[in-house]
Amino acid sequence: MDDNTTKGDAVTQNDPAGAPRPRHVRPYGDTTGDGMAQLSFTLPVPHGPRADGAAQQLANKMGIDPAMVVHSHPIGTDFTFFVVYGSVTHLVDLDAVRVVERDYPLLPPAEVNAALKRRLRRKLVVVGACIGTDAHTVGIDAILNIKGFAGEKGLEYYRELRVVNLGAQVTVPDLVRRARAEKADAVLVSQVVTQRDAHILNTQEMSAAFREATGAHCPLLIAGGPRFDPLMSAELGVDRVFGRGTTPGEVASYLVHAITERTAVPA
Repeated sequence: MDDNTTKGDAVTQNDPAGAPRPRHVRPYGDTTGDGMAQLSFTLPVPHGPRADGAAQQLANKMGIDPAMVVHSHPIGTDFTFFVVYGSVTHLVDLDAVRVVERDYPLLPPAEVNAALKRRLRRKLVVVGACIGTDAHTVGIDAILNIKGFAGEKGLEYYRELRVVNLGAQVTVPDLVRRARAEKADAVLVSQVVTQRDAHILNTQEMSAAFREATGAHCPLLIAGGPRFDPLMSAELGVDRVFGRGTTPGEVASYLVHAITERTAVPA
């Protein structure tokens, strides 16, 4: 019998352990496969029955049928915020999902320090900044500052890392100059609040400037922020992209992985 079995529109495949796993899935509400989903949005329509009807029509066009407007609230005089709940008609094909899988192990701080000391015999220098007009340092501080994020201490806590946090609204030329002065092994840039894809344009400008200024000796370039897709690294010209929820330990472990690859002696 083939490993794939079809029943209606559901396809299951066996994982390496032999247990079946679904290929096509729907959202789950009360029962498996009922397709129930909740979403929120704002329309430029004054609050009232007409606004609720417009929200329901939009949800229907998005594949939610039946759609229930379970909450609506005026935002000023000309806008309304909605929460809509209902059953979606769409399936998700898990085999078509494309993501960046972590290709390195997560290491505790002691192992990060030991690996860097063994590999470099000096401290690894990390320069971080929010570039462009972004004044929100919450992202870069969560990774760099010793207080850290999600119960993990930031990179300043690691004995074998020397961290230079330049803060917010740093211009690309200033970042390049400072990174070169500090002999940075890695540069971390954060973009939290952006408009009109400014986070993409700023990061592309940054990567181009570093490669022009440093050539083959370019430091590791890492971008992070909630608007970034980890699949965008090639488009942005950086070595790695971290999205929302990234912890300091993930970044530290990646630095060990990337520096180890860079300094490996060819066979």
